[in-house]
Amino acid sequence: MQKDFNVSSKQASGLKEETEYAILVGLVHGMQTEEQVTEYLNELEFLALTAGAESVKRYIQRLPTPNARTFIGSGKVEEIKKYIDNHENVNMVIFDDDLSGKQVSSLEAELKVKIVDRSSLILDIFARRAQTAQAKTQVELAQLQYLLPRLRGLWTHLERQRGGIGMRGPGEKEIETDRRIVRDKISILKKQLEKIDKQATTQRKTRGELIRVSLVGYTNVGKSTLMNVLSKSEVFAENKLFATLDTTVRKVVLDSVPFLLSDTVGFIRKLPHHLVESFKSTLDEVRESDILLHVVDVGHPHYEDHIASVNETLTELNAIGKPTLMVFNKFDLYREKNFDDLLDSGVKKEIERELLSNLRNQYGHECIFISAANREGIDQLREMMVTMVKREYQIRYPHEVRNW
Repeated sequence: MQKDFNVSSKQASGLKEETEYAILVGLVHGMQTEEQVTEYLNELEFLALTAGAESVKRYIQRLPTPNARTFIGSGKVEEIKKYIDNHENVNMVIFDDDLSGKQVSSLEAELKVKIVDRSSLILDIFARRAQTAQAKTQVELAQLQYLLPRLRGLWTHLERQRGGIGMRGPGEKEIETDRRIVRDKISILKKQLEKIDKQATTQRKTRGELIRVSLVGYTNVGKSTLMNVLSKSEVFAENKLFATLDTTVRKVVLDSVPFLLSDTVGFIRKLPHHLVESFKSTLDEVRESDILLHVVDVGHPHYEDHIASVNETLTELNAIGKPTLMVFNKFDLYREKNFDDLLDSGVKKEIERELLSNLRNQYGHECIFISAANREGIDQLREMMVTMVKREYQIRYPHEVRNW
C-alpha cells in the first residue's frame, strides 16, 4: 500500500526509462501576478526535466480561489482534455500547487492521464537522488506525511463509501486501517531518524574544535561546484535541481587555517513544509555551523526571490543570525546579459564596485562576485574566508595563541 511517487512509469529494473510528456498548469490567485506564476512554471519545467519529463504545453488561469473539485475551472479542464485527446504522447499533467486527494481523483477521472502536483514532483526527485540510509528514510517519511491527508482521494480500493446495496460497512474501516498503517510507519521512521540523528550528532562532536563553514543557497546555484574548488574534492555536481541531498563535509586548510566545509541540500520556493521537517536532521549541519556561505546565482533573473526563499528557510532552521558571506556566483553570465560590449574595462569595474556596494547595503553582509566554473574571484574568496574563520577562532578561543 503505497502511492507511486515516480514520475516516470518505466522504473522497473532492466527497463529503459522513457521520457514522459507533460502539460504544466499554473493558477493566478490571491495576491499573485501572472508574471510570478510564469516564473514558477519556468521552475516547474526545470523540476519536470530533472525528474525525466518534458513539458510540451502550458496553461495559466486566473481565479479568485482554486476550484474545490478540480483546482482550475471546468472550462480550462475541458480545454486541457481536448489538447490531450489531440496529442497522444501527453501522459501527464503537472500542477504548480498542491492538490487534495479529491482534486487528484476528479482530474484523473476527467483527463484520463496521470496528475502530479508540485510536492509529489519534488518528492519524486528526492526519491531518485537519495543515496544514504538517512536520505532514503527522510524521503520516505516526507512521502508518507504528504500521503496521509490524501488517503481518501488516492486509494481506488477505498471507494466503497457510497450508499446502496453492497456499498455499506467495510469501506470506512478500511480507510481507518490504512491510516493507522501509515501513522505507524511514520512513527517508526521518526524513531529511525532520531537514531540516525544521534549518530550524526556524535560524529559532529568527534570533529574536534574546528570552525564549521556551511554552503547554503537555492538549488542549482553552484554550491557543489564551489565545494569542489575550495576543498579540491570531487563532490557530485550537475546542472539539475537537487543534485545534492546528503550533507558532504570536508576538512579544508587555507593559509594554514583549518576548518570544516559542508555542502547541503539546496532550497527552493514552495518547498513542501513536511520536506523541510523531514530534512531538519540533515540541515542540523547548517544550524550548528559557525559561518554561512550563502551562494547566489546572480545570473538568474529572479535571484532576489531566491535569496528571500533561502533566508525564509534559514529563519525556520533558527540559523539566520550567523556570520554570513554572500557569494554571488556565475558573475560571468551576469556580465554577458547586462554589460555592453562597448564599455571599457575601467567602466565595467566601476559598475561592479557600485553593484557590490548596493548589495552589501541591501543584505547587510559582506559580498563577493565569483565564477566557480571559471575560477574567477576564488583567490579573493579564500582570503575573505580565512579572515572570517580566524575571527571566529578568536571569538571562541580568545586566550589561545595560534600561529597561523
